[in-house]
Amino acid sequence: MPKIKVENPVVELDGDEMTRIIWQWIREQLILPYLDIDLRYFDLGIENRDDTDDKVTVQSANAIREFGVGVKCATITPDEARVKEFGLKRMWKSPNGTIRNILGGVVFREPIVIKTVPRLVPGWTSPIVIGRHAFGDQYRATDFLVPGPGKLMMKWVSQDGEESIEHEVFEYPSAGVAMGMYNLDDSIRDFARACLNYGLNRKWPVYLSTKNTILKAYDGRFKDLFQEIYDNDFKAQYRKAGIVYEHRLIDDLVASALKWSGNFIWACKNYDGDVQSDMVAQGFGSLGLMTSILLTPDGRTVEAEAAHGTVTRHYRMHQEGKPTSTNPIASIFAWTGGLKHRGTLDGTPAVTHFAEMLERICIETVESGAMTKDLALLIGPDQAWMTTEKFFETVRANLDREISK
Repeated sequence: MPKIKVENPVVELDGDEMTRIIWQWIREQLILPYLDIDLRYFDLGIENRDDTDDKVTVQSANAIREFGVGVKCATITPDEARVKEFGLKRMWKSPNGTIRNILGGVVFREPIVIKTVPRLVPGWTSPIVIGRHAFGDQYRATDFLVPGPGKLMMKWVSQDGEESIEHEVFEYPSAGVAMGMYNLDDSIRDFARACLNYGLNRKWPVYLSTKNTILKAYDGRFKDLFQEIYDNDFKAQYRKAGIVYEHRLIDDLVASALKWSGNFIWACKNYDGDVQSDMVAQGFGSLGLMTSILLTPDGRTVEAEAAHGTVTRHYRMHQEGKPTSTNPIASIFAWTGGLKHRGTLDGTPAVTHFAEMLERICIETVESGAMTKDLALLIGPDQAWMTTEKFFETVRANLDREISK
């Protein structure tokens, strides 16, 4: 059959280690044979980031902003050991953080639900998407050890020095700890827009969780700004789509989430999202079945990737010439996530249909009993498994069979 034409470019961000090997196989075996596509390639492997003083990461983010769609392979964020291993000039920042700072937006993590893979929460039969506000709060806080008795004060001074607000936080009877943290109205509004746009795109309800009963001003601001954006920009669209937006106390929403089956967006503050995304991943069975989508507040720009790392242990085996059984499904879904958005932006349903078909084929392949070792171990000791290469062969054969129908 003729290749499907993708009307506009997709930005491809290559990565590191075993996921880099898998990424090439996906491109060469599952994408290029079927799509006529212009891939704008950027090598975000750690060596090239070092060679370019990380300029390649900035260039790739700007390209995503220009073309609206990026697909990203997992990358190394170097620590001291990695700096030594690769002989790096410096300990470069996370590429994901750099890209997010340039594009803005919110990271949405979503599990891939496969019926035959056991879930720690059996009632979760449909995906739960975590939207994390990855700015401010504890992650940009100032904290310190308090050496002894004394007063902790908090003060804000206006830029012109004319106004100030000062609070006595606590009078210490002895040594302790202290922390001050912050957030921005503009960032919270962008978070709200991104979450509400994502819910609208998926036709799923959106729930914001806070503890505004305790943090009346801080968490209350999240609650109030979300409601403001919803009422002004989304309420009519949500009613038309038959979905809802609600604010819930986080303890109430955690309890509800454990009872619900899924198909909702959970908008979390920074720390809450960090915790809940890992809880949801494990609840659905595996980080190897977790996707990650960065969506800008206007809903126009997407960067898709797998939520897992570079699978270093398997890469060492691959370097030694040993066969591996590495799960490529989340990386495949990174490609399909970008392609679905490309098809939506361009008004090319054939592209979207191909991406959705490839996702379905991956799931059906596992449900038929063909899978990598990580999923087999979740099912039980008697479940057969196959190498990475054999799994790719099986997926491609099933895809060709589906296309030829």
